[in-house]
Amino acid sequence: MSSNNKTILIVEDEPSLIFTLQDTLESEGYQVFVVSDGEKAIEKINEVEPDLMLLDLMLPGKSGYEICKEVRQLKYTFPVIMLTAKDQEVDKVTGLNIGADDYITKPFGVKELLARIQARLRRASSYSKSGPLEVLMLGDVKIDLKDSLVAKPDGTIHDLSTREVEMIHYLVQNANQPISRDELLEKVWRYEYSTNTRTVDVHISKLRAKIELNPDDPRYLVTLHGVGYMLKIN
Repeated sequence: MSSNNKTILIVEDEPSLIFTLQDTLESEGYQVFVVSDGEKAIEKINEVEPDLMLLDLMLPGKSGYEICKEVRQLKYTFPVIMLTAKDQEVDKVTGLNIGADDYITKPFGVKELLARIQARLRRASSYSKSGPLEVLMLGDVKIDLKDSLVAKPDGTIHDLSTREVEMIHYLVQNANQPISRDELLEKVWRYEYSTNTRTVDVHISKLRAKIELNPDDPRYLVTLHGVGYMLKIN
Protein backbone atom coordinates (compact mmCIF):
# COMPACT_ATOMS: atom_id res chain seq x y z
CA MET A 1 0.00 0.00 0.00
CA SER A 2 1.29 3.45 -0.87
CA SER A 3 0.84 6.17 1.72
CA ASN A 4 -0.60 9.59 1.06
CA ASN A 5 -2.99 12.03 2.67
CA LYS A 6 -5.08 12.88 -0.38
CA THR A 7 -8.86 12.80 -0.24
CA ILE A 8 -10.92 11.60 -3.19
CA LEU A 9 -14.66 12.03 -3.52
CA ILE A 10 -16.49 9.50 -5.69
CA VAL A 11 -19.81 10.72 -7.08
CA GLU A 12 -21.29 7.59 -8.66
CA ASP A 13 -24.51 5.58 -8.38
CA GLU A 14 -23.45 2.17 -9.71
CA PRO A 15 -22.90 -0.05 -6.61
CA SER A 16 -20.43 -2.49 -8.19
CA LEU A 17 -18.28 0.34 -9.55
CA ILE A 18 -18.41 2.20 -6.24
CA PHE A 19 -17.17 -0.92 -4.46
CA THR A 20 -14.31 -1.42 -6.93
CA LEU A 21 -13.24 2.22 -6.91
CA GLN A 22 -13.41 2.59 -3.15
CA ASP A 23 -11.54 -0.66 -2.50
CA THR A 24 -8.83 0.19 -5.06
CA LEU A 25 -8.31 3.76 -3.92
CA GLU A 26 -8.25 2.91 -0.22
CA SER A 27 -5.69 0.19 -0.92
CA GLU A 28 -3.55 2.93 -2.49
CA GLY A 29 -3.76 4.96 0.69
CA TYR A 30 -6.34 7.54 -0.36
CA GLN A 31 -9.09 8.72 1.98
CA VAL A 32 -12.31 8.04 0.09
CA PHE A 33 -15.80 9.46 0.40
CA VAL A 34 -18.79 8.39 -1.70
CA VAL A 35 -21.97 10.17 -2.80
CA SER A 36 -24.50 8.36 -4.98
CA ASP A 37 -27.08 11.12 -5.33
CA GLY A 38 -26.25 14.17 -7.41
CA GLU A 39 -28.29 16.44 -5.17
CA LYS A 40 -25.99 15.69 -2.22
CA ALA A 41 -22.70 16.13 -4.06
CA ILE A 42 -22.12 19.84 -3.37
CA GLU A 43 -22.99 19.40 0.30
CA LYS A 44 -20.37 16.65 0.57
CA ILE A 45 -17.78 18.73 -1.31
CA ASN A 46 -18.25 21.59 1.14
CA GLU A 47 -17.90 19.14 4.01
CA VAL A 48 -14.77 17.20 3.00
CA GLU A 49 -13.08 19.58 0.50
CA PRO A 50 -11.57 16.78 -1.59
CA ASP A 51 -8.24 16.91 -3.41
CA LEU A 52 -9.87 15.27 -6.44
CA MET A 53 -13.33 14.18 -7.54
CA LEU A 54 -14.37 11.23 -9.70
CA LEU A 55 -17.68 12.33 -11.19
CA ASP A 56 -20.19 10.20 -13.08
CA LEU A 57 -22.28 12.05 -15.65
CA MET A 58 -25.54 10.12 -15.35
CA LEU A 59 -26.72 10.55 -11.78
CA PRO A 60 -30.07 10.69 -9.99
CA GLY A 61 -31.11 14.16 -8.84
CA LYS A 62 -28.49 16.23 -10.63
CA SER A 63 -26.25 15.44 -13.60
CA GLY A 64 -22.47 15.38 -13.51
CA TYR A 65 -22.46 18.36 -15.87
CA GLU A 66 -24.52 20.41 -13.41
CA ILE A 67 -22.34 19.39 -10.47
CA CYS A 68 -19.11 20.22 -12.29
CA LYS A 69 -20.42 23.60 -13.39
CA GLU A 70 -21.53 24.42 -9.85
CA VAL A 71 -18.18 23.31 -8.41
CA ARG A 72 -16.33 25.75 -10.68
CA GLN A 73 -18.82 28.55 -9.97
CA LEU A 74 -18.04 28.04 -6.27
CA LYS A 75 -14.35 28.55 -7.21
CA TYR A 76 -13.22 25.08 -6.18
CA THR A 77 -10.11 24.28 -8.21
CA PHE A 78 -9.47 20.62 -7.35
CA PRO A 79 -9.19 18.27 -10.36
CA VAL A 80 -12.37 16.66 -11.67
CA ILE A 81 -12.21 13.42 -13.65
CA MET A 82 -15.49 12.57 -15.34
CA LEU A 83 -16.63 8.96 -15.57
CA THR A 84 -19.20 7.98 -18.16
CA ALA A 85 -20.40 5.25 -20.46
CA LYS A 86 -20.71 7.81 -23.24
CA ASP A 87 -17.84 7.95 -25.70
CA GLN A 88 -18.99 10.59 -28.15
CA GLU A 89 -16.58 13.48 -28.64
CA VAL A 90 -19.29 16.08 -28.06
CA ASP A 91 -19.74 14.81 -24.49
CA LYS A 92 -16.02 15.12 -23.85
CA VAL A 93 -15.95 18.65 -25.21
CA THR A 94 -18.92 19.64 -23.05
CA GLY A 95 -17.36 18.22 -19.91
CA LEU A 96 -13.99 19.84 -20.48
CA ASN A 97 -15.53 23.18 -21.39
CA ILE A 98 -17.43 23.43 -18.11
CA GLY A 99 -14.38 22.72 -15.99
CA ALA A 100 -13.55 19.00 -15.95
CA ASP A 101 -9.84 18.18 -16.04
CA ASP A 102 -10.01 14.73 -17.55
CA TYR A 103 -12.47 12.25 -18.96
CA ILE A 104 -12.43 8.46 -18.83
CA THR A 105 -14.95 6.22 -20.56
CA LYS A 106 -16.46 3.12 -18.95
CA PRO A 107 -15.36 0.40 -18.91
CA PHE A 108 -11.83 1.41 -17.97
CA GLY A 109 -8.82 -0.29 -16.45
CA VAL A 110 -7.95 0.38 -12.83
CA LYS A 111 -4.29 1.02 -13.69
CA GLU A 112 -5.26 3.65 -16.24
CA LEU A 113 -7.54 5.39 -13.77
CA LEU A 114 -4.89 5.37 -11.04
CA ALA A 115 -2.35 6.81 -13.46
CA ARG A 116 -4.72 9.63 -14.41
CA ILE A 117 -5.53 10.37 -10.78
CA GLN A 118 -1.83 10.52 -9.88
CA ALA A 119 -1.09 12.77 -12.87
CA ARG A 120 -3.87 15.22 -11.96
CA LEU A 121 -2.85 15.31 -8.30
CA ARG A 122 0.79 15.90 -9.23
CA ARG A 123 -0.21 18.75 -11.52
CA ALA A 124 -2.42 20.32 -8.86
CA SER A 125 0.30 19.96 -6.22
CA SER A 126 2.95 21.46 -8.49
CA TYR A 127 0.66 24.38 -9.31
CA SER A 128 -0.03 24.99 -5.64
CA LYS A 129 3.63 24.86 -4.57
CA SER A 130 4.69 27.24 -7.31
CA GLY A 131 2.93 30.07 -5.48
CA PRO A 132 0.63 31.21 -8.26
CA LEU A 133 0.31 34.90 -9.03
CA GLU A 134 -2.46 36.56 -7.02
CA VAL A 135 -2.67 40.03 -8.56
CA LEU A 136 -1.80 41.13 -12.08
CA MET A 137 -1.81 44.77 -13.20
CA LEU A 138 -2.33 45.48 -16.89
CA GLY A 139 -1.95 49.23 -16.99
CA ASP A 140 -4.79 50.60 -14.85
CA VAL A 141 -6.70 47.31 -14.87
CA LYS A 142 -6.32 45.20 -11.72
CA ILE A 143 -6.78 41.46 -12.10
CA ASP A 144 -7.29 39.73 -8.76
CA LEU A 145 -6.64 36.08 -9.53
CA LYS A 146 -7.15 34.97 -5.94
CA ASP A 147 -10.69 36.34 -5.77
CA SER A 148 -11.36 35.94 -9.52
CA LEU A 149 -12.18 39.59 -10.14
CA VAL A 150 -11.20 42.29 -12.62
CA ALA A 151 -11.39 45.93 -11.51
CA LYS A 152 -11.28 48.67 -14.16
CA PRO A 153 -10.43 52.32 -13.43
CA ASP A 154 -14.03 53.43 -14.09
CA GLY A 155 -15.18 51.23 -11.21
CA THR A 156 -16.47 48.38 -13.38
CA ILE A 157 -16.01 44.94 -11.79
CA HIS A 158 -16.03 41.67 -13.74
CA ASP A 159 -16.11 38.14 -12.34
CA LEU A 160 -13.63 35.67 -13.79
CA SER A 161 -14.54 32.03 -14.31
CA THR A 162 -12.20 29.27 -13.11
CA ARG A 163 -11.23 28.60 -16.72
CA GLU A 164 -10.44 32.27 -17.32
CA VAL A 165 -8.23 32.39 -14.24
CA GLU A 166 -6.38 29.32 -15.44
CA MET A 167 -6.00 30.85 -18.90
CA ILE A 168 -4.49 33.99 -17.40
CA HIS A 169 -2.06 31.97 -15.27
CA TYR A 170 -0.89 30.06 -18.33
CA LEU A 171 -0.61 33.21 -20.44
CA VAL A 172 1.39 34.93 -17.70
CA GLN A 173 3.75 31.96 -17.44
CA ASN A 174 4.35 32.36 -21.17
CA ALA A 175 4.13 36.15 -21.36
CA ASN A 176 5.45 37.86 -24.49
CA GLN A 177 5.55 34.53 -26.30
CA PRO A 178 3.16 33.32 -29.02
CA ILE A 179 0.81 30.55 -27.89
CA SER A 180 -1.17 28.51 -30.37
CA ARG A 181 -4.80 27.50 -29.97
CA ASP A 182 -3.74 23.85 -29.84
CA GLU A 183 -1.36 24.60 -26.98
CA LEU A 184 -4.09 26.35 -25.02
CA LEU A 185 -6.48 23.46 -25.65
CA GLU A 186 -3.88 20.99 -24.42
CA LYS A 187 -2.57 22.92 -21.43
CA VAL A 188 -5.68 24.69 -20.16
CA TRP A 189 -8.52 22.46 -21.33
CA ARG A 190 -6.43 19.24 -21.27
CA TYR A 191 -8.09 18.54 -24.60
CA GLU A 192 -6.13 15.75 -26.27
CA TYR A 193 -8.00 15.52 -29.54
CA SER A 194 -7.41 17.38 -32.78
CA THR A 195 -10.36 19.65 -33.38
CA ASN A 196 -11.55 22.70 -35.25
CA THR A 197 -13.49 23.97 -32.27
CA ARG A 198 -13.59 27.73 -31.72
CA THR A 199 -13.62 27.20 -27.96
CA VAL A 200 -10.35 29.05 -27.46
CA ASP A 201 -11.37 31.99 -29.66
CA VAL A 202 -14.67 32.40 -27.82
CA HIS A 203 -13.01 32.30 -24.40
CA ILE A 204 -10.26 34.71 -25.46
CA SER A 205 -12.87 37.14 -26.78
CA LYS A 206 -14.80 37.04 -23.48
CA LEU A 207 -11.62 37.40 -21.45
CA ARG A 208 -10.40 40.29 -23.59
CA ALA A 209 -13.69 42.13 -22.99
CA LYS A 210 -13.02 41.89 -19.25
CA ILE A 211 -9.34 42.81 -19.06
CA GLU A 212 -8.87 45.33 -21.89
CA LEU A 213 -9.97 48.97 -21.73
CA ASN A 214 -10.61 48.81 -25.48
CA PRO A 215 -11.31 45.19 -26.46
CA ASP A 216 -11.59 46.11 -30.16
CA ASP A 217 -8.03 47.41 -30.08
CA PRO A 218 -6.36 45.22 -27.46
CA ARG A 219 -3.11 46.34 -25.90
CA TYR A 220 -2.24 43.28 -23.84
CA LEU A 221 -4.09 40.17 -25.02
CA VAL A 222 -3.32 40.28 -28.72
CA THR A 223 -4.09 38.00 -31.65
CA LEU A 224 -1.20 36.78 -33.77
CA HIS A 225 -2.89 35.91 -37.06
CA GLY A 226 -2.07 32.44 -38.24
CA VAL A 227 -0.29 31.69 -34.96
CA GLY A 228 -2.53 32.17 -31.94
CA TYR A 229 -2.38 34.64 -29.07
CA MET A 230 0.09 36.45 -26.83
CA LEU A 231 -0.12 38.26 -23.53
CA LYS A 232 2.10 41.34 -23.75
CA ILE A 233 3.56 42.40 -20.42
CA ASN A 234 6.25 45.08 -20.32
